[in-house]
Amino acid sequence: MLEGTSHPAPHPGFRRPIVASKFLTNSGSKLWIKGVTYGTFRPGRDGESYPDPAIVESDLAQIAASGLNALRTYTVPPGWLLDRAYRHGLRVMVGLPWEQHVAFMEDRECARRIEERLRAGVRACARHPAILCYAIGNEIPASIVRWHGRRAIERFLERLFRSAKEEDPDGLVTYVNYPTTEYLSLPFLDLACFNVYLESHDRLEVYLARLHNLVGDRPLLLGEVGLDSRRHGEVEQAQVLDWQIRTAFAAGCAGSFVFGWTDEWHRGGHDIDDWDFGLTLRDRRPKLALPVVRRAFAEAPFSRGKPCPRVSVIVCTYNGARTIRDCLKGLSRLEYPDYEVIVVDDGSTDSTSVIAAQYNCRIIRTENRGLGSARNTGLREATGEIVAYLDDDAWPDPHWLRYVVESFQSTDHAGIGGPNVPPPGDGPIADCVANAPGGPVHVLLSDQIAEHIPGCNMAFRKDRLEAIGGFDKQFRIAGDDVDVCWRLHEQGWTLGFHPAALVWHHRRDSVRAYWRQQRGYGKAEALLERKWPGKYQPSGSLMWRGRVYCKAVERAVFTRPRIYHGTWGSAPFQSLYRPASGLWQSLSLMPEWCLVVLFLAILSALGFLWRPLLLAAPILLGAVCLWLVQAVMGAMRASFVEKPRARWQRLGKLGLTTCLFLIQPLARATGRLRSGLTPWRIQGRLVPSLPRPRRFQFWSERRREPGAILRGVESALRDHGAVVSRGGGFDRWDLQIRSGLFGEVRLLMAIEEHGDGKQLIRFRLWPWCRSGGWVVALALACLATGAISDGAWIAGMLLGSVALWPLRRTILECGVANSVVVRALERLWPERE
Repeated sequence: MLEGTSHPAPHPGFRRPIVASKFLTNSGSKLWIKGVTYGTFRPGRDGESYPDPAIVESDLAQIAASGLNALRTYTVPPGWLLDRAYRHGLRVMVGLPWEQHVAFMEDRECARRIEERLRAGVRACARHPAILCYAIGNEIPASIVRWHGRRAIERFLERLFRSAKEEDPDGLVTYVNYPTTEYLSLPFLDLACFNVYLESHDRLEVYLARLHNLVGDRPLLLGEVGLDSRRHGEVEQAQVLDWQIRTAFAAGCAGSFVFGWTDEWHRGGHDIDDWDFGLTLRDRRPKLALPVVRRAFAEAPFSRGKPCPRVSVIVCTYNGARTIRDCLKGLSRLEYPDYEVIVVDDGSTDSTSVIAAQYNCRIIRTENRGLGSARNTGLREATGEIVAYLDDDAWPDPHWLRYVVESFQSTDHAGIGGPNVPPPGDGPIADCVANAPGGPVHVLLSDQIAEHIPGCNMAFRKDRLEAIGGFDKQFRIAGDDVDVCWRLHEQGWTLGFHPAALVWHHRRDSVRAYWRQQRGYGKAEALLERKWPGKYQPSGSLMWRGRVYCKAVERAVFTRPRIYHGTWGSAPFQSLYRPASGLWQSLSLMPEWCLVVLFLAILSALGFLWRPLLLAAPILLGAVCLWLVQAVMGAMRASFVEKPRARWQRLGKLGLTTCLFLIQPLARATGRLRSGLTPWRIQGRLVPSLPRPRRFQFWSERRREPGAILRGVESALRDHGAVVSRGGGFDRWDLQIRSGLFGEVRLLMAIEEHGDGKQLIRFRLWPWCRSGGWVVALALACLATGAISDGAWIAGMLLGSVALWPLRRTILECGVANSVVVRALERLWPERE
């Protein structure tokens, strides 16, 4: 509290809030911001931009009586106003005004004055308990941002952020953005804040989901929502504010400010008389919106009266004694009326069951059968119509189930997932692992639709999960969540994602544990590839349709985002579009890069037998340097939960994170190769035959649609283990059958209609060789010829034998694909014309 003030606290727990991932907390309890903007007002005789203290006292008393708990000011409030707000239990978001509407960076002196004024404003409020946060800016115009450039504005705002923190280290700092400059990347802020004026419920819901994905694991506040009653009427203003507030909290926002408290508004030296956004008139008489806003805030964050279906929370554990206490303690704090906790102990040999018995849960002990089997055991025992899965090293936010259930109630999704956030206090190694690639992440097709939700935080409708037979038991360690998501998609169902349905998830706390985890993921990928070969590239990497939300990889790739400004910068929603990282941009972060480096190393080693091959050494060096540079980039841009205080601590974390970037693809590659997921694997379970162009024809007494015939052929081909692709609009083939890296077979169908439903179905198939195999073979053959001509017979023979490998593989793969096609056609039509 400021010196000289003696106002008692509104209640003993009223303290400055702190950030806990997506939410704000106060004295250990979640704090929901239910606020209103206050000002700006015509300056009085004393120059202050606030009304007479008696009017302010009356306003604050009425605001507090209306169930609101926060104010947002646009100028630095005087000490007496902060004292009165504190006495009424109101927190203040302090706006720090400066020349945001001009090209302020053109003049260094202007930029310096802005910083000095901001420091003075923060210094005047520092340490006051009523401070919610400081806003270091509000809606820098899009034209000004475009004029100076995005990066320059981001650097200037970070400079202001550092200045505010120096003056009040414990104060939270934000910048109030708006849709026209949503592309500003400001990860240093304590919380994100946006002014959003959307008069459509559906558009607001979709846009808030986008904002959550933009701001990541930080709280999202709406700095302004509202509607002009002069143009729309008081009735519509009340209706719109009602659903705006409810939508904001349902979307997972930490709070919202209504614009504004009164119609009285002064800006730019003039009273604004043609807008009426206030909850009260200029004489402070309430409008129809005030009781509506009061009721909406009172019922926030969740609407009352909705049914609460029973939920079964299933925790599968194996030797999880170290972390399961935190998990079960967190589950006991869930604020949901009807749920059960089922702990499936999958043959633990430690004290897991003893610890679990101390909590209100059902314990089911089985022999060690693996994760997929344990999840099915919990599913069979579940009594809820929704089953939610949580790992034993994670614990949920108290409102986790509320957000999950509301998502199920408002959509037809088969499953719902949410983020998993590393908790503070896990130590420096776990903090580095949290910033390394390979962690459990979600894959989104849109801001609300998921392609994959990780197993540490996923929930499903029980009947949908039972309809697909539950989880596949072959996935003992990992991969079960990916498989079940794909099988649900295969049935035509969708998966949703709610950014506020979060869990706190411990990361591995040692390099050895991280290595074992990534190696296990590599093994799981091999199992998935055998079951879903069409989901994988020939090299062995997964092909996701959606965006993988892995911050570590995004920080390391060389992608240059683009901003959609609209014609002449006129777009009201100006978004940052980050193109998907292509093969060459992310190759060094993939397990296949290890094989590339190994091949170059072998080629360089052969240089001791034939000196020209030493030219491969610079290429090898470049490949290793690219690997290292991207690892360093990913580490340098890391955002650690626990900020290193000393320089040596930061350097240590950066070094360890860089090492984790380097070993992750190596560990994945080890797991893949040991389990058979190699670039040289054969996809197809038949003996190869001579690959040559062939024709087949089959007589049918019953007419069938061409699409139905091709779908039947496609299904039969996949039953034999081949990877099948459909031809596009410009292709002269219908199906492409791949069995390896270099060779494939293409199939074309034609149908002769002979009347009375009779058809003659013709197929033509021919082998097709990918150019990569021939290029590699030709290059190695040229090297072999050069080595032999120089008398380096050993090197020449080795290179020649390697040059024959791509040719042999191409013929073999075409032969296997050819056998698969022939067998599939003969299975569909045993008697051929």
